[in-house]
Amino acid sequence: MEESAKLGLRIREGDCAVLKRDEVFKAVLVLRRRKVIFEKQWFYLDNAIGHIYGTTFEVSSGGSLQPKKKMEETTTETKEAGTDNRNIVDDGKSQKLTHDDIKALKDKGIKGQEIVQQLIENSTTFRGKTEFAQDKYIKKKKKKYEAVITIVKPSTRILSTMYYAREPGKINHLRYDTLAQMLTLGNIRAGNKMIVMETCAGLVLGAIMERMGGYGSVIQMYPGGGPVRAATSCFGFPESFFNTLYEFPLSKVNSLVSGTFSSETLPSEPEYNVPVEEESNGSLDEKQTLIQETEEESSTEAVMESNETEEQETMDLAAEDTEYKESKEKGNKENIREKQRKQQERRRKLVETAALLEEKNADGLIVASRFHPTPLLLSLLEFVAPSRPFVVYCQYKEPLLECYTKLREKGGVINLKLSETWLRNYQVLPDRSHPKLMMSGGGGYILSGITVTVEKVQSDASSLEAQKNEEPASKKRKLQELNC
Repeated sequence: MEESAKLGLRIREGDCAVLKRDEVFKAVLVLRRRKVIFEKQWFYLDNAIGHIYGTTFEVSSGGSLQPKKKMEETTTETKEAGTDNRNIVDDGKSQKLTHDDIKALKDKGIKGQEIVQQLIENSTTFRGKTEFAQDKYIKKKKKKYEAVITIVKPSTRILSTMYYAREPGKINHLRYDTLAQMLTLGNIRAGNKMIVMETCAGLVLGAIMERMGGYGSVIQMYPGGGPVRAATSCFGFPESFFNTLYEFPLSKVNSLVSGTFSSETLPSEPEYNVPVEEESNGSLDEKQTLIQETEEESSTEAVMESNETEEQETMDLAAEDTEYKESKEKGNKENIREKQRKQQERRRKLVETAALLEEKNADGLIVASRFHPTPLLLSLLEFVAPSRPFVVYCQYKEPLLECYTKLREKGGVINLKLSETWLRNYQVLPDRSHPKLMMSGGGGYILSGITVTVEKVQSDASSLEAQKNEEPASKKRKLQELNC
């Protein structure tokens, strides 16, 4: 167990890893002799294999990665510091080193840390800056000239931060704090039976699978021809996690509810290629025989020798053609068998998923889609057991307001809440802690609630009305006495 845990902490070939530089992330597949471009730097990940996740590397000449050695930070540049920056003028003449000098230093193979040190020494205004301004200057130059990257293990927080910073449109602008609230409100835990409907490139699905740890079952509802799991593949889950993952098309939900579902209605693979090829092969044979017959008819006794050579050539060609046709037919048959096998496997998995949904005992429902949430939620709540949570995310407020109203009218849910997520980052440094100037404008809206059974509520209400209609005997006596 300890050895397997240690192996899981080390970078292996074929793993999904995340490259980190400051606040920039990029998911990559660790392969040997594969060129990776990240933040205007190119390198190979061969030397990173075998190291522990979280190791920081320096990009050396030739694109090879070398583990960065921990060095004590020099404080010579911060010994002398000014008290005011008002007299410092940014005229572009304070730096003695030119671009050609810096390029020459890079060509010599001098590391970025030494280049930063020389920039500090050749700056005429550095010692006149305040201590805070000096730290800011050093940080800026290190970011520009030090080719340093960190390889980290993918997780929900890292991947959600990466997608929100790089491609927020692909995940419907789902922010990482909003995703954390969805997982908490949905009560995601190991052993659950969850239904997920999302169009966030598989990020929500991966977050749920990570929290469940491979225990339980996850049913993914998908629109169109198949599910999209680009972000799910970046988590690097083992094969056992995918054994508990099921998928079901949204187009079959109504038929499943009405009881008319059949796996035979799935679109089958086109099978018209084989007869067309057989027909074309047959027509070629017919043409060849016709050519041979015409040649035989046109032959005469004077050119008997030439006819024999021509017949031998045509026989050789026919033999080559038959060999080619046999190999082609064999390959086509194998492709057809493979397609049929995949189709049967898909139908078997679909029947299993339908059986799971028909039990109507799911432990929760998560919806994060670009489609209108009302029809999705009303149809999928049929498969959720009573007293179970459901969470719906939408980038905009108005669709969730409509969904809230419909749920109130229909009933069967309690504790309905519509909330907006809000996040603000803070810079925490000595003597200069403050909110960051740049912040996210909005993280979307969440509608959450708990399912209940409708039948019992209706029976209780009818019994209360019956009790009100039936007056007790004591009350009837009092009314009769008053009338007398």
